[in-house]
Amino acid sequence: MPFPTFDLSGQVALVTGAGRGLGRAISLALANAGADVALGLRDVTVYGDLASEIVALGRRALPLQMDMRRTDQIFKAVDDARAQFGRLDILVNNTGVAPENLAENVREEDFDLTLAVNLKGTFFASQAAGRVMIRQKSGRIINMSSQAGFVALPTESVYCMTKAAIAHLTKCLAVEWGKYNITVNAVAPTFIRTPGTEECLANPAFRADVIERIAALHRIGDPMDVTGAVIFLASSAASLITGETILIDGGWTAR
Repeated sequence: MPFPTFDLSGQVALVTGAGRGLGRAISLALANAGADVALGLRDVTVYGDLASEIVALGRRALPLQMDMRRTDQIFKAVDDARAQFGRLDILVNNTGVAPENLAENVREEDFDLTLAVNLKGTFFASQAAGRVMIRQKSGRIINMSSQAGFVALPTESVYCMTKAAIAHLTKCLAVEWGKYNITVNAVAPTFIRTPGTEECLANPAFRADVIERIAALHRIGDPMDVTGAVIFLASSAASLITGETILIDGGWTAR
């Protein structure tokens, strides 16, 4: 058998929530590994210079309108990516929201939004991509869970619930689609320095508590700290791994 390789040359990836934070870093890392990248964006008119950065890496980029609350946009984005590139090898379900509130104060509209984006959006993006991959008889789906799916975070009960559900959805899809040579895995990061966590990590007491809970390494992660696991799971080196969720938490859940 050949030695493991993490090269993604000739492959096509679609990243949801690609415009900033983890989605942006994952898109660039996939391009650096050799993949052409379709960029799923909540607002296709706002994504900065990401596409040009991917082109500068020698890969093709395709910005797509893909609001994860809209199943019509989800299916159109997947269809457009396949039509433009001829195939779809990798889906990274990165989009997520996390309205904060104590459980007794959670508003129904925040509950519905969190489930619509984190769970419904992830499921139907997987379904749309899965249909393409089933026809191809190959594919890699990588979902974004969170350490919040494994530990309780106060004021984040609904978010935690959705991220735990994503870890289990990952197992379910892996079992159903393995016969088509499709692997389905997830990554579960700790607090990562992104625009979405900027406000809470700016609180000195909160930041100190997070650093203390990241038991082994005692540092806040950067987006690129997450991309290595995504590239690994997308590559042929992970061909016998499916249904798994890899924690990227600096040792938080080891305590």
